[in-house]
Parts: sequence; structure tokens; C-alpha cells
Amino acid sequence: MSDLITLTLPDGSSREVARGTTPAEVAASIGPGLAKAALAARVDGELRDLSRPILGDASLALVTVKDEAVALELARHDYAHVLAEAVQKLHPGTQITFGPSTDDGFYYDFAPVRPFTEDDLPAIEAEMRAVIARDQRLVREEWPRDRLIAHFKAHGEAFKAEWAAEMPDDEVLTIYRAGDQEDSWLDMCRGPHLPSTGKLDPNAFKLTRVSGAYWRGDQANAMLSRIYGTGWLNKKQLDAHLVQLEEAAKRDHRRIGQDMDLFHLQSEAQGSVFWHPKGYVLWRALEAYMRRRLDAGGYREVKTPQLMAARQWEQSGHWGKYRENMFVVPDEIPNTDDAAAIFSGTADLLALKPMNCPAHVLIFRQGIKSYRDLPIRMAEFGCCHRNEPHGALHGIMRVRQFTQDDAHIFCTAEQLIEEVRIFCDLLDAVYKDLGFDGYAIKLALRPDKRFGSEEMWDWSEQSLRDAVRATGRDTPEFGWEELPGEGAFYAPKLEFHLTDAIGRTWQVGTIQTDTVLPERLDASYVGEDGERHRPIMLHRAILGSFERFIGILIEHHAGKFPLWLAPVQAVVATIVSDADAYAGDVAAALTKAGLRVETDLRNEKINYKVREHSLAKVPYLIVVGRREAEEGTVALRPLGGGEQVVLPLAEAIARLAGEAVPPDLR
Repeated sequence: MSDLITLTLPDGSSREVARGTTPAEVAASIGPGLAKAALAARVDGELRDLSRPILGDASLALVTVKDEAVALELARHDYAHVLAEAVQKLHPGTQITFGPSTDDGFYYDFAPVRPFTEDDLPAIEAEMRAVIARDQRLVREEWPRDRLIAHFKAHGEAFKAEWAAEMPDDEVLTIYRAGDQEDSWLDMCRGPHLPSTGKLDPNAFKLTRVSGAYWRGDQANAMLSRIYGTGWLNKKQLDAHLVQLEEAAKRDHRRIGQDMDLFHLQSEAQGSVFWHPKGYVLWRALEAYMRRRLDAGGYREVKTPQLMAARQWEQSGHWGKYRENMFVVPDEIPNTDDAAAIFSGTADLLALKPMNCPAHVLIFRQGIKSYRDLPIRMAEFGCCHRNEPHGALHGIMRVRQFTQDDAHIFCTAEQLIEEVRIFCDLLDAVYKDLGFDGYAIKLALRPDKRFGSEEMWDWSEQSLRDAVRATGRDTPEFGWEELPGEGAFYAPKLEFHLTDAIGRTWQVGTIQTDTVLPERLDASYVGEDGERHRPIMLHRAILGSFERFIGILIEHHAGKFPLWLAPVQAVVATIVSDADAYAGDVAAALTKAGLRVETDLRNEKINYKVREHSLAKVPYLIVVGRREAEEGTVALRPLGGGEQVVLPLAEAIARLAGEAVPPDLR
């Protein structure tokens, strides 16, 4: 075996180096600037530490802060590592478990001697900065399983020992040591890490909160203390994020929903929303808009049952994948291990639907379908139930009862690309009408656990790539990206990620190419050749769920909805009681013109009324007094302190009525 290996660099050039050369040594040979800037390396596409030797011919790409997404993920992983070291230094006896990076930071789960509180965070932050200042090397070592287990048991780390014992037999088990000493702090971790803790900016992180978490997410296991933090590459990024968090708190849909009297939640129906009259007006306006869009797009609206036999969910495959999140009636499964007995129909076992797709297949199967009937676009504003864990519930963003703007397109393989194109154009129009300027498209690829053949997945994934390419949206402008392993168990999917007014992203829309469910539920059509064929089933949604999307709308607009969506579009407020009768006439005229109007005749100062209705995010305050009553005018005051104008009543009505027309009807 030669002592030399060949490394191919991104520019196509190659270098011969000694076997066992590290990426750090290659960076140093290129130049001191790159040696200082390098954070990690990709060896044959695999992200690795700079200090890990390369043992064979390979492609090599060095990672610097210019590759911001990778650099951020590395930094956040290291912040979690530093957090764990700091906590164990300050709180001896605390056991460590897991500490992953997140979309905006990191967290670590601990088994402490006592539960942590927010008061512990300043001292932990200070110790983390001390760890960073020591600039400790992060050293990777491969350990045999027995050594790992023995080490963790000897140091009272029961959780790590348990996890080490359950790792796959063929997996290389690694630890990372914070320093070169034999007794340096260490953690079991796959890595990779930055070369040393000093690569982190000590002023670019902040610990944010403490919460409870169960070991391995199982309520039957021990309760742990989870410490969350946000971490960035520099202080400027951190400061921008903290400003965004502050703005997000102002836009919190739960607070605004209360201020606007839209909805409430309470323990008598955990995970379900009590919609108040004003909130339901908003819902109905959105639903009516979506229904018009669907009607114009050739969709046929249906309504399907809430309860369906459990055997139907078993046949579709959802029982095995979603059973723990399904509400079953009766709640107790018959006392038998015989699956055939459970699903034979002899037991009265029903389940609330967690999704609409199997029911839509059952409608499709009614009557013989011909290729001439396709595509069939079947839509439903379907109420679904999923038994989400209590800790996962969040306002109206994550609930147990929700209504999807769901639809399924049954088409031929030849029609697929055109149907996806039509859907993308519809989705684009809806998002623009609702005030969103941009969105990204991601292709979620096959997960590890899935139904269907590899050939089917190859075809389905490529079909979606081709469809997006046909729309011209597979470009950086649309944030085009492929996400390995994140598809549904039955189909790959396109995900549509909206960007809101303060830069956050929300995954809402989706379209999935499914050949599995038509096969499992025996859906077919008669082709031009007179033979039976399976349709392609496209699962698609634009809003996702009404509840979550309304929550997103509230936060995106900060409650200041465009006039056509606003629950109350105008309030007619009097300055003096002498104008009460005129205020009633103004309100009646506005209502007749189709506007949603209230009156405020209270004996309060006008400035008080202005503040109150501004808090309730009413788009227009129409102020009337003696002069307006005598002259047949109104003072029109827009929300947000815009310039007040005095207009003849007829002109004011025409202005508001025109602005209140939904975008699709203009």
C-alpha cells in the first residue's frame, strides 16, 4: 500500500499527501490565512473535524464562515458541548444526556441534583465564557463500547451508559475531550466539532430558558431539566436575533388574539380552540376566499366522516404510523394480540380521522372512473384530530383538533407535472393575496421507514424535481433545496416555507406524489387501453390548517389585517352624545354596503376610544360629532396614526367598500 494518497480540491486540482494527513495540515500548506479560517472539512462529502486523519484518496473541501449554514450548525453544536461542561463544573453530580443544535441555537438535557431555574442561567453563561476563553482543543477519540459503558458508570452517568449500551453494533463510538489531559472533561458525541472552544464568539450566545423534558421523550421515563440557548457566529447576529425575538413577543398570536377578542383556549378542551364571534368572522372570510379559489381551480368539494373503522386505517397504513397520536373509540383496544381479530370488523373499534386522504380514496372508488375523468381534484375543509403531547401544544399553532384546507388530485402519470404546475401557480396567488412576498420550496426525500419499492420512490422524487423545474422555481430565488429523509412514509413531498414580516419561516403548503395509498386502498381507473390502472394521488394543501395559518397571519400582520380580512373593519365613534343618531345612520349605511361595522356611543373621551380600538386593531375609526352630523361628513382615521381626512359619507363608504373587496374579486 502506498504511503501517499491523492486529495481532489473543489477547484479540480489535486495534491499528493502522506496517508494520515489531516485537513488542518492541508489548510496550513495552502496558506496561513486559510489555516486560521478553516473550521471543518468535507471529505468525500462527509463533514469531519479538521484534526481527523484522511486515510485514502478523497475529495476535500475546507469549511469556513463563508459556508454560514454549516458554520452555524457547528458553532451551535459546540455551544451545547460547552454548556454541558459548564453545568457539570458548577453543579457537581449533574448527569448529562443529549445536547443537539436547533434552528436558532441549542439545548442540553440534564439530570440535575435539583431542577434548574432561570436564576441559574447567568452563572452558567459566565462559566461558558470561561470555557471559551480557555480555548480548549476538542479532541476526537474512538472508544470500544465496553470502555465507554465502564467510564460512564464509574462517573455516575447512568443515562450515557444506557445510551452507549444501545448503540448499533457496527457504529463507531466516539467521545470528544475538552483538552489534551487524560482527565479532561468529555462527552460521547458523533461530532464533528470546531477545532477548539476558542473558535466560538463568547459574546454571540445567550441562554434563554429552562423547561422540563422526559428522557428520550417518553413520559414513563425520568424528568430532566432542559436548558435552551441561542447561538450565532458573532454578536451582530445575536443582537439581530434578540431584536427579532422581542418583535415576535409583541406579535404573539395568543396576546393579540385576546386583545382582539378572537378566540381563547382552556383546560376543558385542551388542544382545541374556542372561536369567538370576531375570530370566526376572520375564519369565515378566509374560508370563503379559499373556497372561491378552489371553485375557480376546478376542485370538487366533499365532506367525509369524522369516525371511521380502525381496519380502514390499518389498511391505509396510518394505524402503524400514527396509532399513538390517534383518538380511538373505544379508547381501549380489545384484549388480544391477534391483529386479524382487531381488524376483522367484529370489534366496534373506530378512530377519529387524523387526516382526510383515505376517505377521499373511498369517494374516488364510488363508480367506475375512466381516464377521461382525470384529473379529479377533490377538496375538503376537513376537521381532523391528532393526540399531540400536552407539552407540544402551542396556542392555535399546535392543536389537537384542526381543520385542513385539504385536497387530493387523482391523475395519470402523464398529467402529474402539469397538475403540480397548476398547484404552484394557485399557491403563489394565495400567498400573495394574504400578504406574503416570498417563500422557499424544499423537496423532502424518502425516509428510512417507508412503504413502496425503491423504483417507485425514484420515480416519485424525480417527478417532483421535474415538475418544479417546469415551473421555473428550482432556483436560489425560491430557496430550492432537497431534504434527505424528511418525506412522508408513503410519498416524497414538496414543502413550501413562507417568510413572515420579521424574517421567520413557516412550513405551510405541501404537495406529495403518492402511488402507495391508491395501491393499498385499491383505487383504479379504466385506461385508454380498457385495462385497470392505478391513479397517481397528489396530496396537497396551501394553508396547512386554518388554526395554524390564522396564527401565522396574526403574527405576520401583527393583528393589522388587510381590510377584507379584518373581523371589524370600522368603528363609528361619537365625540358627543348629540351625534349618536347620526352615528347609527352612518353605521347602517356602511353595513348596507357590505362592511363589518360597530358603533361606540359610550360617554368617553375620543382619545380613550382611539386608544382602545387601536389596541383591538380596527383598521378604521370613523369619528362623528355635531359638525359631521350637520354636514353629512365623517372623519376617517386609519389604524396606525395615519392622516385623518374628512369626507362626505358617500365618498367614505365608496373608499372603504372598494378596499374591502377580496383580492380575487378585484
